[in-house]
Amino acid sequence: MAVISTFNRTLILLALLLATFTTLTLGQQTRVNSQASTRVGFYNATCPRAESIIQSAVQSAVDTNPTIAPGLLRMFFHDCFVNGCDASILIEGGATEKAAGPNSLLRGFEVIDAAKTELETACPGVVSCADIVALAARDSVVLTGGRSWQVPLGRRDGLVSEGNDTANLPAFNDPMDVQIQKFADKGLNIQDLVTLVGAHTIGTSACAFISYRLYNFNNTANATDPDLNPTFIPQLQALCPNGGDPLTRVALDTGSEGSFGNSFYDNLRNGRGVIESDAKLWSDGRTQRFVQPFVGSTGQSASRFNADFARAMVKLGNTELKTGSQGEIRRVCTAIN
Repeated sequence: MAVISTFNRTLILLALLLATFTTLTLGQQTRVNSQASTRVGFYNATCPRAESIIQSAVQSAVDTNPTIAPGLLRMFFHDCFVNGCDASILIEGGATEKAAGPNSLLRGFEVIDAAKTELETACPGVVSCADIVALAARDSVVLTGGRSWQVPLGRRDGLVSEGNDTANLPAFNDPMDVQIQKFADKGLNIQDLVTLVGAHTIGTSACAFISYRLYNFNNTANATDPDLNPTFIPQLQALCPNGGDPLTRVALDTGSEGSFGNSFYDNLRNGRGVIESDAKLWSDGRTQRFVQPFVGSTGQSASRFNADFARAMVKLGNTELKTGSQGEIRRVCTAIN
């Protein structure tokens, strides 16, 4: 009986030690995940050529087709705004984010794939697709005349991509209250909103998202959106005639669509905001005060915008992070491992 009791006590002691070890391990893992963050130079030791490989892929694509630059920048935004910057926008499938309506006109996916292919040769299984998207967005800004910034890296690729989640993306006709709330839901404030929308300085929009402002606005015969400068309306009507091709592209920063800079905000001030949600940035007092410092042709205004844009992009890039043991490093960016 004494032998049995000793044996039982030993088993109980072992069980308690195992439980304690498991609890400590889980607690440590929880702390690691909760404290995990991206950092500049994440791949310095594991894949030192990562940034140059991605930059080369973007450079080659933009040299061939300049419209790739705004496409890659928009891709980063659309990825980050849906479940964080986890490359879920790259997953292919009938019900994924990539297949959803708000992402149907995105371009540049082949650039991400090209960079990933080369990276898998140079350092297989190391660089996430999410980090490729983040770096490609930065490089697109630089290649169109914007200022560079250091991109914190170390994101992991997500395991979920649901098309229905894209309903949370800001829309071209969102009222300002809705825009502000959508950004707030991602931990982004009004200043971030105004600054990040400045990405439209190198973007275009389809007439499908503009024409309603030019003809019978708010179901009123022959009415136009009062946020539009009357002298700008004929120009837009010529580009987007009533009943014309809804896919015709119109520059969001008139006169400067291929050059990254603060002229976008000058156009907003002058009633030349092409899509309704952009125009509201000037007509709404809550956002206008953040537009004001970016307006003007002075070097100070341009410098302020470039600096603030870099800061806001880093903040956006740290939205709903997946790092450490979360997610995965995909072998190809279009499918989960």
